Amino acid sequence: MMWRVLMIVLLSLPVSVRADDKLVRLHAPDALIESGLLKHILPRFSLKTQVRIEQVATPDSADLALGSDGRAIFAGLGQTWHMEIRSGDHPGTERLADWLLSDIGQRTITSFAPRGEAPFGPSGAVQQETVEISIDGDAEAGHRVSVEKCTRCHAVDAATTGWGIGSTPSFSVLRALPDWEARFAAFYVLNPHPAFTQITDLTPPFPINRPSPISPIELDLDELEALMAYVAAMTAADLGKPLEHQ
Repeated sequence: MMWRVLMIVLLSLPVSVRADDKLVRLHAPDALIESGLLKHILPRFSLKTQVRIEQVATPDSADLALGSDGRAIFAGLGQTWHMEIRSGDHPGTERLADWLLSDIGQRTITSFAPRGEAPFGPSGAVQQETVEISIDGDAEAGHRVSVEKCTRCHAVDAATTGWGIGSTPSFSVLRALPDWEARFAAFYVLNPHPAFTQITDLTPPFPINRPSPISPIELDLDELEALMAYVAAMTAADLGKPLEHQ
């Protein structure tokens, strides 16, 4: 009898603390989702913070909602987009909100250019703060991860030159590109990787009716950070002088 009374009391208490500080429930309108912006920015946030984002259907079930209410954070698609924090005193939500307002968060938003044009820009109402970017992974471990999991398609060092798929750029070529960090940080959402790549606690499982067509590549966030540290330390390929148009 006592345990029943205790259970009733516990169930009647308000839920003021979320069990998972590393999970943020985010709501965004369909137009923003379909633009592809969230697929561009959220993996980069999760990589740096290890805070996972779960998109939910309604603002009422969200920790943070993007839309027309709250603080302005960026503009695009013919309107200014705001964020509204709907769960107070939640570390993951506060970290996402701070990141969206930070200098690196704003640059990540404005660097989204799926067809060569950036559809989103500053709102004009955002006070930015400077955030230092650091890659803290183990470069030696990253080399081992690269050799073990990436040489199916890419040459990852001098010893693997000629391996992989001939039309697939090597790591040194990718390292020479100005957006190399963005490419590696979110490679698993860039085609063709989503069809066969899983990042532990970050990517959803493959649909039952669409399993991976080849043996899956599985990494955790520590391995991804190590891989980026390895690429950051490597010598970029010399791609020659950029073309000059007359």
